[in-house]
Amino acid sequence: MSAMKQSFIVLAAVCAALGASARTVAAQRGTGRSPSPFPGGENPDGSLRPSARLQRLFSQDAYTEYSILEPGSEQFRIRYITEETRPGATELVNATRGGSEGTDIEVYDPRTGAPLPFTYEEEPNGDGHAIHAKLPRPVPAGGIGRVLIYKTYKDARTYQTYLNADSAHGIEPGDISWVRSLAGYRLGVILPKGYAFLSSNVAAQVSTLPDGRLALHFANPSGLPNPLTLHARKSATTFVPTPYTDMFFDDVKTLYDLGDAATHTIAVQQIYSDYRNGGTPPIDLLTYAPLDDLTVIDLDTAQPLATQRSGGRTVVKLAVPITNDRQSAHLAVNGTLKDPNYRISNGTLVFGRTVKGLRNTVLLPAGWDVASVSQSGTIGVYRGRAFVAFVNLNAEDSYRVAITARRRP
Repeated sequence: MSAMKQSFIVLAAVCAALGASARTVAAQRGTGRSPSPFPGGENPDGSLRPSARLQRLFSQDAYTEYSILEPGSEQFRIRYITEETRPGATELVNATRGGSEGTDIEVYDPRTGAPLPFTYEEEPNGDGHAIHAKLPRPVPAGGIGRVLIYKTYKDARTYQTYLNADSAHGIEPGDISWVRSLAGYRLGVILPKGYAFLSSNVAAQVSTLPDGRLALHFANPSGLPNPLTLHARKSATTFVPTPYTDMFFDDVKTLYDLGDAATHTIAVQQIYSDYRNGGTPPIDLLTYAPLDDLTVIDLDTAQPLATQRSGGRTVVKLAVPITNDRQSAHLAVNGTLKDPNYRISNGTLVFGRTVKGLRNTVLLPAGWDVASVSQSGTIGVYRGRAFVAFVNLNAEDSYRVAITARRRP
């Protein structure tokens, strides 16, 4: 992997860590929060202050799933997949939110599925407890450390079961509510078995799991606190599994680094976790972006992986085959794409392409300013270059984007 491509992984991850660390710790602990819900804060007269400019090529990568346990228990089981990006780091710290009791903790290495040593201890300043997980290896330069955490929280403020009817508010005995400010990016919430939704205030995908439980799946692109309130009721309805699954569990992100428009050259990098069983998964990116100079990096170790042709497709040979549902391979695919739809027309830079997956970012050449974007996206500047970042919140995996830009004088 070239130094420039490595820098995209490392610097983008560092920017994400710096930009989100204070919010993450505050959200985990439930303390230290600003009195203003706005990222830039407020002036004394109540007017808003500007937030920091966007510099991160992608939104944060953590995934959190909340499985609501038996009514009356006030408990919910959390599955949390998170990352450590600091080169040389040997430990990952995950704080317990203030007011929540953490029990039944398990920590795993997502690469092998093997348990990892950890401690769960009170923080020195007395500000709650935290999991201190030992990483399976120091975070390598150009790589990313990962940890899979399971834990059970008990929090009566979050999870309530109503024992008495309240006709004024439409409450029946046995109804439940679950309310929590969620600061993560990719999120899921699962109802207890036998319960159906009465309401949910956040737009989300809904699916029925193989065991008949109902689940919400949604994204919070800003990463800022997102208050979720859901109400549910015991139901005799028989729910059958749906053919689609959690679209926000997919952590794929693709960078289109626009090069020389005269030669239609684009450097492409796709980072994703592959959960498919086996040791030689196909590289799906190549089905819609035929790349030259292909390389694949194992981000857990920052080591290159070999590719080969098999069954008409290009596959990557994993160092550790996937054999259980706690495992995944964290991969970075790099290469060069020639796309005639990327060009200059009458002095206007034009990029048009069908993209796939949850997150796609287009990085413009230096010296060009965004003039138009066909799909909803955010605009920022990375190392002096403008970019447009897209988050696909719809179940359709592919969509067409068009961007135009004009050169600065």
